[in-house]
Amino acid sequence: MLLDERGWWWLWISCPGLGVARIRSLSAVAQAHQLTLADLWSWPRLRLQGALRWPDSLMARVESYRLSKGASPSLLVPDKALFPLDQDWPIAFDSLERPPLAVHWSGRKQCWPVLSAQKAVAVVGTRRPSDHGCRMAHALGQCLARAGWPVVSGLAEGIDAASHHGCLAADGLPVGVLGTPLDRVYPSEHEALQAQVESAGLLFSEWPCGARVQRSNFALRNRLLVSVSCALVVVECPERSGSLLSAQIAHTQDCPVWVVPGDALRWSCQGSNGLLQKGATPLLSPESLIEALGPGPLAAARTASITLDRSPSSVDRNPLLLRGVDEGLTLEQLSAALSCNPNQLAHELLQLELAGVVEPKPGLRWRSV
Repeated sequence: MLLDERGWWWLWISCPGLGVARIRSLSAVAQAHQLTLADLWSWPRLRLQGALRWPDSLMARVESYRLSKGASPSLLVPDKALFPLDQDWPIAFDSLERPPLAVHWSGRKQCWPVLSAQKAVAVVGTRRPSDHGCRMAHALGQCLARAGWPVVSGLAEGIDAASHHGCLAADGLPVGVLGTPLDRVYPSEHEALQAQVESAGLLFSEWPCGARVQRSNFALRNRLLVSVSCALVVVECPERSGSLLSAQIAHTQDCPVWVVPGDALRWSCQGSNGLLQKGATPLLSPESLIEALGPGPLAAARTASITLDRSPSSVDRNPLLLRGVDEGLTLEQLSAALSCNPNQLAHELLQLELAGVVEPKPGLRWRSV
């Protein structure tokens, strides 16, 4: 998506009263008339309403918003926002019944190509698990990280937190999908954990900073969590749980669901055990999951981090790339200089970063360590 297109997209989706369905109809009108969202901004109210058939009450809000922004509005967008048609936008988002209009992120941008390719594993469960559930979630986070798999969860209490801690303990790549804006921490006790996940991996949310937190947001984030994953593990959950919603979404996306069998007499295992009755795959050990999935997309980087001699004379596996890095080239400039796909290059740079060979700098640049 070009810079101006991103600006106009952000401007329209920020308009009060315009959700997914309204933005879809707006885009459909632009396509039908072979116009852009910028062109529709200048349409008179009656012409716009005639094409869109929106009610008077909504058009009044849209018109008030357009007047407040002016005929030549600012097209500035948040620094760390991802929109549909952006290169790293996960295509699976678009197949959702309610796709996000944008996602806001913080942490390592180089994680996005891995998530866009659905090369991660989601681990979910109840906020009030048994000791067994907590231990299993922690072990899963560790085992997946050691096998090179990014571990995705929701930064909630209980199973989510245990899986994040396990991933961090193994120096893995944690991904936190938030039900709050990035400038909010929930629960507040997870402030340190959220900062650790941001530093080691990636946080993202569909809610812009400053947005009001609603209870329903936490269920909505489950669909995004599943959409960046190639497998879902439900560790433990009761009969009424957002984890069951995640499993339902995974089923619609042909994403395999694994479930840890739990105590048949414990309330917090009733929902997850019910998934087993419906045909989910039992998960008896973290190792059995790795045997089924194989090595993750970061496995090569983990091997390199163990075996690589980091002295300058030994880092010669890709001298042209490292030379460009040291010259301060951006990702786009590196891609052009090396004649390679920017997505593949971003993935290689992520592996080098995780191996401790390079470290990121502002402006999509890196430097050798």
